[in-house]
Formats: sequence, structure tokens, C-alpha cells
Amino acid sequence: MGSQALQILRQGVWASLTGGWYVDPHQSTFSNCFHLYLWIFLLAFPFLLLVVAGVYCAVIAAFFTAIKAVNFRLHAMFDLGEIVEKRQASFTTDPNRVEEGEEGSGAHDGSQPYSESLFEDSSDEDDGSDMSAGSSLGSQRRFSSDDEDDDEDDDSSSSTSCYSPDLANTGIASQPVPPQLPSPGEGEEPDTVGPSHSRSAQRSASIASAKTHARVLSMDGAGGGSNNTGALASTMLPLPLSSTPAPRPLTISKSDLEARTVHSEGFSRAHHRLDSLGGSWAGNQMGWRAGELLEEGAVGGGEERTDSFLIFHHESPHESQENTLMIEEKAKPKQYYRFWVLPGKWLRVRYDRLALLALLDRNRRVGENVFAVVLASLVAFLGFLLLLQGFFRDIWVFQFCLVIASCQYSLLKSVQPDAASPMHGHNWIIVYSRPVYFCLCCVLIWVFDLVGHSDSMRPFTLYGVTFSAHFLLCARDMLIVFSLCFPIIFLFGFLPQVNTFLMCLLEQVDMHIFGGTATTSPMSSVYSLLRSILVAALVYGFCLGAINAPWGEAHVPVLFSVFCGLLLALSYHLSRQSSDPTILWSPPLEIKDPLPEKLRNSVKETLHSDLVMCLLMAIITFAISASTVFIALQPALSYVLYILAGVVGFCTHYLLPQLRKQLPWFCLAHPVLRSREYSQFEVRDAAQLMWFEKLYAWLQCVEKYFIYPAVVLNSLTTEAHTVSQNPDKPGAYGRALFISVAGMKLLRSSFCIPSQQYVTLCFTALFFQFDYPRFSQTFLLDYYCMSILFSKLWDLLYKLRFVLTYIAPWQITWGSAFHAVAQPFAVPHSAMLFVQAVFSALFSTPLNPVLGSAVFVTSYTRPVKFWERDYNTKRVDHSNTRLATQLDRNPGADDNNLNSIFYEHLTRSLQHSLCGDLLLGRWGNYSTGDCFILASDYLNALVHIIEIGNGLVTFQLRGLEFRGTYCQQREVEAITEGVEEDEGCCCCEPGHLPHMLSFNAAFGQRWLAWEVAATKYVLEGYSISDNNAASMLQVFDLRKILITYYVKSIIYYVTRSPKLEEWLANETVQEALRPCLSPSYVDSDPTFNLNIDEDYDHRASGITPSSFCLVYLEWIKYCNSRRQTPFESEKDSPLVTLCFGLCILGRRALGTASHSMSASLEPFLYGLHALFKGDFRITSPRDEWVFADMDLLNRVVAPGVRMSLKLHQDHFTSPDEYEDPVVLYDAITANEDKMLISHEGDPVWRSAILANMPSLLALRHVMDDGSDEYKIIMLNKRFLSFRVIKVNRECVRGLWAGQQQELVFLRNRNPERGSIQNAKQALRNMINSSCDQPIGYPIYVSPLTTSYAGAHVQLRSVWGGPISPHNIYTWFISSWDRLQKGCGAGCNSGGNIEDSDCGGGSTSISNNPAAHPPQNTASSIPQPHHTIVQTSMGTDNPVGPSWPLHPQPLPLALLSQSEGRMDAGLVSSLHRTSSIHGLLGQHLSSSQLSFSSSVALPPADRFCPSSLQDNPSHRASQRGLSLGHGSGLPYEALYSKWSLSGRKGFNGPAVMEGDGSASQSIRTQVRMHASLPDLLIHKIS
Repeated sequence: MGSQALQILRQGVWASLTGGWYVDPHQSTFSNCFHLYLWIFLLAFPFLLLVVAGVYCAVIAAFFTAIKAVNFRLHAMFDLGEIVEKRQASFTTDPNRVEEGEEGSGAHDGSQPYSESLFEDSSDEDDGSDMSAGSSLGSQRRFSSDDEDDDEDDDSSSSTSCYSPDLANTGIASQPVPPQLPSPGEGEEPDTVGPSHSRSAQRSASIASAKTHARVLSMDGAGGGSNNTGALASTMLPLPLSSTPAPRPLTISKSDLEARTVHSEGFSRAHHRLDSLGGSWAGNQMGWRAGELLEEGAVGGGEERTDSFLIFHHESPHESQENTLMIEEKAKPKQYYRFWVLPGKWLRVRYDRLALLALLDRNRRVGENVFAVVLASLVAFLGFLLLLQGFFRDIWVFQFCLVIASCQYSLLKSVQPDAASPMHGHNWIIVYSRPVYFCLCCVLIWVFDLVGHSDSMRPFTLYGVTFSAHFLLCARDMLIVFSLCFPIIFLFGFLPQVNTFLMCLLEQVDMHIFGGTATTSPMSSVYSLLRSILVAALVYGFCLGAINAPWGEAHVPVLFSVFCGLLLALSYHLSRQSSDPTILWSPPLEIKDPLPEKLRNSVKETLHSDLVMCLLMAIITFAISASTVFIALQPALSYVLYILAGVVGFCTHYLLPQLRKQLPWFCLAHPVLRSREYSQFEVRDAAQLMWFEKLYAWLQCVEKYFIYPAVVLNSLTTEAHTVSQNPDKPGAYGRALFISVAGMKLLRSSFCIPSQQYVTLCFTALFFQFDYPRFSQTFLLDYYCMSILFSKLWDLLYKLRFVLTYIAPWQITWGSAFHAVAQPFAVPHSAMLFVQAVFSALFSTPLNPVLGSAVFVTSYTRPVKFWERDYNTKRVDHSNTRLATQLDRNPGADDNNLNSIFYEHLTRSLQHSLCGDLLLGRWGNYSTGDCFILASDYLNALVHIIEIGNGLVTFQLRGLEFRGTYCQQREVEAITEGVEEDEGCCCCEPGHLPHMLSFNAAFGQRWLAWEVAATKYVLEGYSISDNNAASMLQVFDLRKILITYYVKSIIYYVTRSPKLEEWLANETVQEALRPCLSPSYVDSDPTFNLNIDEDYDHRASGITPSSFCLVYLEWIKYCNSRRQTPFESEKDSPLVTLCFGLCILGRRALGTASHSMSASLEPFLYGLHALFKGDFRITSPRDEWVFADMDLLNRVVAPGVRMSLKLHQDHFTSPDEYEDPVVLYDAITANEDKMLISHEGDPVWRSAILANMPSLLALRHVMDDGSDEYKIIMLNKRFLSFRVIKVNRECVRGLWAGQQQELVFLRNRNPERGSIQNAKQALRNMINSSCDQPIGYPIYVSPLTTSYAGAHVQLRSVWGGPISPHNIYTWFISSWDRLQKGCGAGCNSGGNIEDSDCGGGSTSISNNPAAHPPQNTASSIPQPHHTIVQTSMGTDNPVGPSWPLHPQPLPLALLSQSEGRMDAGLVSSLHRTSSIHGLLGQHLSSSQLSFSSSVALPPADRFCPSSLQDNPSHRASQRGLSLGHGSGLPYEALYSKWSLSGRKGFNGPAVMEGDGSASQSIRTQVRMHASLPDLLIHKIS
């Protein structure tokens, strides 16, 4: 603990004060000295301004340019890998031998070139001149003068770069030169050849992409020179580029190196050459292990790291001789990098990447380096400018120089982690914070001083405050003090990183000045602000012209009416658009996802609607403004509008929401206005639309589109009229700009968030017109300023509520001893806490509890989207993991990863319905930045509302663990349990009044940071049931049932396959199965067992064809009879033989996966799960015939395993029902149509859930917390009920900011820290666990998702659909057709009005679905039994178990899962049949015929060719459709029933079919298909 505190003081506190400099005992002396001298230089250099003032900026720019350039080049050198290693010297003490060293040009004069040397062993013993290769952050050892002399030696070094300048032109890379032993009198051959070239021209594409470095082995003569008779010369070792991995026990940093490998062939050659050298050697003595690999790149593995940084390559012959003698003594190889300065000139660098990173921060791109140099120069220039103008005196000059030095030093070595950093590790953005803020402050100081001393500024008074030049000088002085306090400010993290500051600043300007919505990214904030400025500039010209035009007493200039129309129309359009327009051009995804296309369609629908609405609103506004109603009816009209807005706002946003709350006014025990689902124990249908929801929606509509536009236009007209009466040319420009901006802000705010407007409007009217009229400027200015002030007051109110609730002594929860100590010390600082709350509300900063205690501090400013990392959950499945990983470890098998899909589906459901539900008041009052918690039986999610527009809501969902921690469960209980039964009053229990809360309950509910908004909020989702597979397969009889269903499912899929004829004719299959035709054939594989195989022949000790047919022949015959063209199915027929072979193969695959221990439960479950996920391993030669066609495995055996598990599940509910082949066959067909059975790691599983598949089944292997079990997961589509909990948004912001500070800056790694312990009054654990990882641990974080009101069907039934050009055209055409039919029916004496009214009936049915699905047309008529195949329930449907409206087609991957599914062409053709409704409606009455989307679809392989389908008579003979709904209907005799013998036209569980010769009659609901023209022909005839 002490070392951690010392580390925080050193790296956190002290480094924040100095800008990044501190003494690190873990670093080398050179590194610490370099940092110290650099800091002293930057601090002391500004004091020389009086002597060399003009040189300061230039010196700083040159200094930073040099450092950044060298740093960038060194990192590039490490990436390219110009590593050089010294060769082994000869073991001789001949002083006369002088070795010729390399010159900088790289030329040589020897006769024998050497291109590569042996690899150096990473485990060689280090001498005093080396630094430990294991840790780059370890202290570097000093080296002696002998080592320095040795370092200067280079005569025995050889370049080993893959494409170094020394090897560029050797031409011997592929031809190794045999090593030669030099004679005692000869000098050693130099090892470099050829001139140097640019490295960029020498690297191939493959080497450059992989950043391949040199691979070097070294031999160490550790055994001493006395044991060697000659010198060992360097040998060549060819290195292949692609090689196999080799382990290496070297400790290296994960951030610097890439693993490199060497092929075993290279090692064998090296071993051979080492043997050919002669002499005695061993692997451990020579320092080379064949299994080890030298790492490349930054560290360089065994490369030597010394305190010498750059050494010029120059040496004398005498130094070479001395170094040769020292090599004899130590025989230690040396490694270094070549730093190319000029072509042919290089420096020797004995340093690695980690040591360089410890010395200086890395800038990866050239632009970053240029930006850093510019910033450093700008800091120097602006600091010099302020010092030169005398803003600082005495000791403050030193303080200001310290600030300058800290800003410049942070560009070289920054504070990591910074107090304002939102992420662990190195944050490259935070590096620029200090210099950017310093430059900004200096510029503002200079500008304020310049303007304050000028005479051009005229003073003006606003609300009693005079703004003059003195005010600017006071602001200048405050900025000077602020800049001097930079060390303290950055220590406490009061300023965010640059991109967060930019986003927050632009968002605040756009929201409070122009009335914009919240933004989602820095680019989004720039886009939104530019959009607002563009609109303001567009209407400004009209406003200025209107003000300068003459105004009469009862006359409004036309230009001003145009201005009002444009302003209202453009404000309406801006309020309807999201701040992020990228959805229109989002890139296509690899996996088909319907959400982006759905969002694009919603945006296009909005734009088409705005095209009409904006024009219409502009014309109406122009007409109203030109009518002079806002001038002629003053002042009575203003008071009427204020009263009307106050009354409607009070009823809409206060009275109705309170009556709908779970605990109205925290006094009543039940809501007064209850939904229909409130009293239901289990919700089965979608939420019903209630009358008070319609009233709430209409009141909002009246408020947004009539009352507030009238209030704003009235204020604009009055303001413009007042300005025009007082002509002031200089002031007119500013007043016109204000009118434009204020009108846009107020209109956009009333369109987007009308819930808070009535409070602001009523306060403005009462305060400035009745209480203090002397302070009033104009109503428009008052209303505009109060709207900004009230937004800050709401934030202050939420902050005070959070703080008082959190520190209330009667409900405080101490999570640690520090909390108990901090609680009493926080009491005397309550006044300071209030000041902090005001400050944080003004600057939108959260108040965060320090370490979760009662002590609060102010954090840095944050936007509405207050997290800075765009963290989104990436689901792990088979599409993004390796195949070997899937088969062996299955990394995505943990519960959290698999359960995250349910939160993803919940996000899709909210995307469809959230905006409409908010507009219907189902979540109560809401505003920008609000946070809600959705809680159900197992789903608990935090929903953060970010952007609220006019008809759109952008949100993010964060899903928590299903089985959370103890603290999470306690808080879940707190939000789910009711308080209606509480009867306490202080210390006694006197009870409570009927339908009222007790005193204790009412008091306790007021001291919570959350409240229950709704208890029965209905969403589409999946009910999850999991059964332990071990308990269902414990006994042998249950496993035997599973194997039996497994075999029967294989037979089913064989007979259903369209490739059956091809398989039966396949010669390979026939040849492999021919032995099975022998009467004496028996398969006695050990995997077959009498206990689990029903057809096991104990006399033959295996499975024979006879025993197989005895059990399964009847099932084969029945399945064959259901085929369109049955095959022969006798005992010795090819079909039976194929079924026998596949069933044997499938069971043997199960036995192989079970490791031939199927009799034991655990191996059996393991094998079953392996086959379920598709891991079939064919190991027997007798089964290799299946590879003749892989569809035998993919389309027969694999679906058979999965279907058998579902049948085994159904067996427990109806054990004897599946004994009947008819029932079993129909059950398999029904399961295939309405259910997906797949492994959860298969991407089709996610696609099915997102496509709203009605039912899904999977086998899950759960391995966590020491448990190893298999669960059968069953999902059923249904409507789920959630409790909606509204959380104080400042509570969420504060707790998240506290967790970030504690984990990132204070480095608290304790998983049981006190700040995450449960606190029911604030839901501390649930909120903190929803943070981004690794601060929190949500199992799912959705991307920012936008919900549109147009997608909500019930809201459409209230407000109607969008008014777009297409809808207007459609309505006009349908109205004209209805009018034409009505006239025709009236002129015809035999006409029937009811028949004529049906002309547009089909259109109304398809375009305007009923708000109450149980009262639809189809269910209003008594009907006989129908066959209805329920399609997947799309989220567009309001409710209903059968979902009759707009069926959503499944992805093609799901359609092709089985042979019984329909093809995509049929689906598209069925969706195009809606155009026939109108034609049919001309002849059939709506009371006699109902249309439905429930379709019984025949399989794709059952349809005849298109040439026959075009024949009407053939179509009539191929389909069986009944148009009559009962015997009493007059059209039943016309159309009767069509029957088709021996053909299965429709699939479904309710279809009762006999054998192949039986006649099949199917009656279904009407869906017009290709036979509709025939029906019309028969009708006419």
C-alpha cells in the first residue's frame, strides 16, 4: 500500500504539477538525468528573454524540431530493424594482427564477404556494460572505459538486416559460403560488402508489411580460449520468411515486439555447419539453443543496451587491436542499430524501443510531430508576448515560466495517466491539453487587454449589470490568475482533454444559443453548430431588411412575414433532424443487419415529410403574420397565450404524469390512471392504447405546433416593431441578429422538449411583468435569457438532490473504513459543497464522491454524452474466431457473451418503440440526458437518453449481468419490491389510509435518487428457459430415446432432401454401402451399446441391417410416402441401405466425439454438444464415403442431431404422442418451419433473434466459477414486462466520474473497493457496473441508436402517418377511385353501396393497421378451423400472437437452413400480391371476405415449373385454397374447395394428411396468389 501511495504521489501529484517530470527509480540514470536537464532548460530559458528575446522562439522551435525528428527516425529505425551484431573474434593474442574496420560508407577490402552471422543466444551472461534484456524499464548498468573502447570496435561486426545496405548487392543471399578458418598470420576478413542504399528501396512488400527484423543466432565461446585450437569465423544462416513458431523464454514487453519464428530447416543447416567447423562445442557452451528465437524490433532480444545513446562510427587501427584483445578475454557479441544519417553515413545506436519510450513519448505520424512543434513554438511565442508586455511581476514571473515549461515538457514526456484521462494506459490526446489551454488563455488575455484599453467599445447595461471596458479588464485579470494556477488545475483534473472540451463547448453553444439538440461526437457537434449558423445567417438578412422597412401602427412588412415563415419552417426542419447524419451513408456490413436500412428509411421518410410540412408551415405562418393579428390584438393576445400555455403545460407535463406515476406525489399507493396491463400478472399482448395516452399525445401536438409557435411569433413581432420604432443603425444589426437567433432557439426548444417550456414561460411572464417589471428588457430577451438560466437551474436542482440523498446520515452506507472517517469531516464543508454545486451546474461538470465517500469534488466539464470512449460490445461467435479456437476452447461460451444477444434484441425493440412510447407518456417526463433502468426477471439495463428531437430520440443501452453480484441483487430487490404494504410511522406501525402510503414509506421515497416511472412497460423480447441437460439424460432410457429420435430425424432429412435421387445414383456411395447388403453384415463398433441403441442386436454384438429395419423400416416407408415422387422402400432397397449407412455414421460420429464412452453421461454430453455445434470428426474408414457429398453431413446428419434434441424435449410433455408416424412427421415439419435450432456461436443464431424468429433452441456448455454443465436453452418470442426506473442523471454522471478518477488516476485495483458497494438510495453498484470496461463490467453496450416516432404504429393511429408527396399522391388516387366507384354504384340501380365501399378497403387495411389487434377484421367473423403458419413477428407489428400484418422475411441463411423452407423468390412474390387487393375488392364485400397476412407457404421443391404455373388450368389443379369462411357465405359455392391427391401442398402442424393416395383438403385464410385471375374469371363467368 505504501509503495502504491508513493507511486501516486510521484507519477500523479508531482508529475501533474511539473507537466510530466519526475524521478523514476526504475529508469536508468541517463533517462532521469536527461529529463531533469530538459526540465531545467525549459524552465530557465525564458529568463534570458531580456538578453536574447528574439532568439527564444526560434531556439525552442529548432530544439523541438530536432528532438521530434530524431525520436521519429529512431522509432522508424526500430520498425525497419537495421540491427547489427559483432562477429566472434579469433582466440589469439597476436599483437601484430590489426583488423580493418568498417567505415561509414560500408565498403570493404577483403576477399571473402560475409553476409550473415550466427544468432545470439538471449541467455548469454551479461557483462557490466549490458542492461538486462528482460525489462526495458529496469535500471541500466554502467560500463567501464574498457567497454567503451570495445564499443568503438566494429571490425568484427556484420550487418544482419534483411535488406541492409551491406547486403543489397552481394548476390549471395541464397548461396551460403562455407566458413573458412583463417591462418594465425592472416587478418580476419571484413564482413560487409557493397555500397549502402536507401532502406526504403531495399525492403520488399512482404517484409515491409510484417516489419521483419534480422534474425540472428550467436555462438559464445564460454568454454574459454584454451579449449579451442583455431578461430571460428562467421557462418551464413539462410532465414526463410515464413517459419513455424518457436518458444522463447525471454521476458519482453508486449507493446514493442512481434513474435518472429525460424524454420526448423534453418536450424538443421546451422547445426550441420557448426559440426563442420571442427573443435569441441555444445549447445549450452556455445550459447545457442535450437528451440530459442531472438526477438526482433525494439528490444532486439539479446541485443546489448547501454547508457551510450549515439556513438559516431569512427575508430583507429590501435583501438581495433585493443578491442580484439578484449574480445579474446570476454568473447561477448555486441548488438546495435544503424541509424542512417546520410547515404553512406550512419551512427551506431545502442538503445531499444522501450528505453526510448521511457525517455520520450512517441508520435506515430508526421502530422502529430508537426503539430507538437507548432504548439511548442506557439507556447513560447505567446508566453514571450505576455512577459514582454509586463503582465507578470516578481515571483509570478517564475510561476509563469514554470507554467510555460510544464506545457512544453508535456509535449515531450506527458503525464500518464492524467487526472482528466478517461482511459487506462497511454492517452495521446491528453498530451496536447496543457499547451492548447495555455495558448487559448494567452490569446484571450491579449485580446481582452487590447479591447479593454481601446475606446471603440461602448458600455451597455443588461439586467442592471454594466458591460464596459472595465469588465473585460476584470476578465483579463481572472484569466491571468487562472493561467498561473495551471499546475493545481491539472492536478485535480478540472479541464478535460481537448476533443472533449471542443465537443462540450460547441454543444453548449448550439444548445443554449441556437436551441440545438445534444451531439454524439466532436464531428457531430461541429456539424450541428455549422448547420445552426447557416440557418441563422439565412434568415438574418430577411430580419434586417424587415427592421429597416417602415412599420405602420397596423401594418407588418411583407419581408418580416417572409422572415417569420422561413424561421418557423427551418426551425421545424432542424428539430426533426439528428445531429449525426452519417446514417445516410453508413458502409454495408458483412453480416446482413436490417437496422441500418431501417434507419435510412426513417430518415428518408422524415425528409419527404418535411418537404411538404415546411412549405405548408411557411405559407400558413406568412399568412398569419401578414394579417397583423400580433399587433392589432396587443396586449390581450399576449396574456391569453401565456395563460393558455401555462394551463396546457401544467395539465400535460405535471398533472397527467403525476396521475400515471406508480406513486403519485409519493402519497398515493397506486397510479390513478392505469394502463390495461397494470393488473395483469403476465403480459401476453402489446400495450393497449389508452384514452389518456391519446389525450397526452394530442395535448403535446397542440402545444408544440400551435401554442408555442404563436407565443414566439408574437414575441418576435413585438420585438421587431419596438426596434423599428427606435431607429439605431449601429444597434439594428445586433438586434436583428438577436431576433433571428432567439426566435430559432425558442422555436426549436418548443418543438423538441416542450415539457420544460411552460415553467420558463410562466416564470418569465410573472417575474418581469408583475414582480420586477423595472428589470425587464423586452419579453423576447427575457424569455431567451430565462430559458438558458432555467436549464442551469434544473441541473443545480438535480445535483443538490443527488448530494443530499447520497450523504443523508440516516441512510448512509459505508463501503469502507475511509467512508466512516470522511462522513463527519464532510459536514463542516456543506457551504463549500453548495458553491461547488453552483459552479458545476454553471459549467456542466459532475460532482463526484471521492472514493465513493461523502466528500464531493468537481470534475471536468462533460457533454450530454458524458463518456468519452466509444465502447461497443463485439459479440464473439464463429464469424470472428478461428476454427481451431471454436473446436477446442470455444471462447464465446461464457454466459455473458451468449446472453448479450438478448440486450441487443432489446435495443432493437427500443429502437422501434421508444420514441413513440415517450410521446405517449409511458416513461413519464423526460429531458435530454435522462437515465432510466429497465428491470425484469433477468434483464436489467441502463438506458441513457442523449438526444431528443422532434420525433426522434437517440439513446444507448447498457445491459448488466443476468446473475449479478450480491450488491447488484440487493439493489435490484430495492427497485422491484413495493412499498404499498409498509404501515410504519416513525417507530410504530399505526397503518395507513386506503390507497395511501404510510408515513415511513412516503418519507423514504422522497430520499431516493430514483423513482418508479412505470411497473408494466411492455416490450417485445424472448422468454428464456434453461434446463439442465444432465438431469434430462441421466438414465439410459432417456439417452435411448434421444438416439432413437436422432436416427428418425436423419431418416426424415434423407427422405426430404431434393438430392436423394442423386445420392442413390452415386457410384461412390453405392460402392461403400454394398457390404451392408450382405445378410451377415454387422457393425460391431464399440460405440454401439445395448443400453442406448434400440436396434442393437445383442446376439451379433452390434447393429445389423435386419435389426435396423425391424425398428425403423416403418418410419422410412412413411417418410418416403410423403415425398412427391416416392422411391422403393423395401428392406434391401437403396433407400433403406442409405438410411442405414447414414444412421450408423451419425451414431459413430457421436461416439467418436464422446471418446467412445457414450455409456457415461459426461462424455455423452460432450459428444452431443460437439455434434450440435457442427464438430463432426469422421475417423472410421468405413464412413469416408460421406465425403462424396458434404450435404450428407450438413443437410442430413447435422440437422438430425439438433432436431432430436427438440423432440426429446417434447417427449417429456407427451411421451406416447410421437409413436404415431403421422404426428412425429408433422411435429418435425412444424418445428422446422417455426423454430431455429442452432448453436449459439453460429451467426445464424444472432440473425434469427434480430429477425424475430418465434422460437429458438440451443445446447449451451457453461464453464464458469468451477462449474461445467450443459443447458438446453429455449427461447420463445413474447411480450415482456419491465419496471421503468428513472434515475437522477446527476447521480449517474457523478458516480461514473468518481469511478474514472479512482481507477485511472488513483490506480485503485481493489475489486471489492468501497465505492462499488451497494447503496440502495443511489443504486451505486448498478450504475458503476454499467460503466465502460474496464471501469465497469456491462455484458452489452449498444451503439448510439436513434428511434423515430414514425415507426410506432399506435402513435401513427393517433397522429396519422407522415404527410409526404407519395402519401398525398396515394391518398388522392384512392379517394378518386372511391369517388368514381361511389358514383358508379349510385348510377347503377342494382349497385350495392357496401360493395362500392370495399374499393379502398384493402388499401386501408394494409396502410392503417388497427391499434387494437384483437379487434381486427379476420377475428370479427366466426371461422372454421384454419391452417395458419405463423411467420416471424416483426417489430413493426403492434401486437397479436399470430401477427397478421406485414410479415418480416427471415434472412436467406435461415430460409436455407432446411429443405422445407421457402425460397427467397417465393417470399418476394408473395409480398407483391398486395396490389391485387384493390382488384378483388371491386367484387367482394368487406363483410364477406377478410384478408390476412397469415400464409401457408408450400415448400420450394413442391412447385411445378414456371411454364406450367403460367397455365391457369394447371394452377387451378395444383393449389387448394378455400375462399369461403363458413357454409353460410354465398361465395363458397362459387369457389368451393380445391383438392389435390397425393401431394402435400402446405406444411403445418394442424394439417392432417394420410398416405400418398389420400385426398388432401386444406382450408386456409385468403391470401391472393397466382390463381387470383382464375377466380375472377370464374366470378365473371
